[in-house]
Amino acid sequence: MKIVVIGGTGLIGSKALPILRQAGHEVVAASPKSGVNTITGEGLKEALTGAQVVVDLANSPSFEDKAVLEFFETSGRNLHAAEAATGVGHHVALSIVGIDRTPENGYFRAKVAQEKLIEASGIPYTIIRSTQFLEFLGGIAASSADGNTLRVSPGLFQPIAADDVAAIVADVALAAPANGIVEIAGPERAPFNEIIARYLKAIGDPREVVRDPQARYFGGLVEEHSLVPLGEARHGRIGIDEWLRRSKAGA
Repeated sequence: MKIVVIGGTGLIGSKALPILRQAGHEVVAASPKSGVNTITGEGLKEALTGAQVVVDLANSPSFEDKAVLEFFETSGRNLHAAEAATGVGHHVALSIVGIDRTPENGYFRAKVAQEKLIEASGIPYTIIRSTQFLEFLGGIAASSADGNTLRVSPGLFQPIAADDVAAIVADVALAAPANGIVEIAGPERAPFNEIIARYLKAIGDPREVVRDPQARYFGGLVEEHSLVPLGEARHGRIGIDEWLRRSKAGA
């Protein structure tokens, strides 16, 4: 089976590609560097010809509200048109848990728009909504800094390792289209501030984490269940402590 992975050189794509190839499939990593551009449409039909599955892992180069919305809408329209023209039978897209519960977050609004285009495309699909990746804990900590303290919401948090995300993406790509949403999360759920405090302690960062219900998360307020699945979800296997051990071993 031919599988085209848009954004195949990124964090998740670079991990999912070898899983799919080891399963015996022809896998194409499509990106502007390889001559495939979902914004201009360049190389799309050529790359998708003969493909049964397209996995969309592309991300906007800009996180500014207007730019990110334009990216996902333009990319989505071009991709779906090329899929329809080439007879792709399954569109898989990676999205985010809770994007419809934090409307003040511009990036989340753009992902909602992306999902609506997928649902309206007429192409069989599966949307994978994931919680935040453990790999981004450092960036989240940096964005929460207020002098020598970090102000972090006590809302629930359930981060997942990129290795687990890639494994589930590969599994979904080889399964029948769900024509709906599959939610995925890490194996541990705890208050956001407690997880960030654990992360800082593990890396030897002495700064204090302050529990702050008004703390923003990339522009949005975090309610208790804003960032975690509300219903059934598939869970990764790698917990926070195991991920930290692996990260230190690979450092």
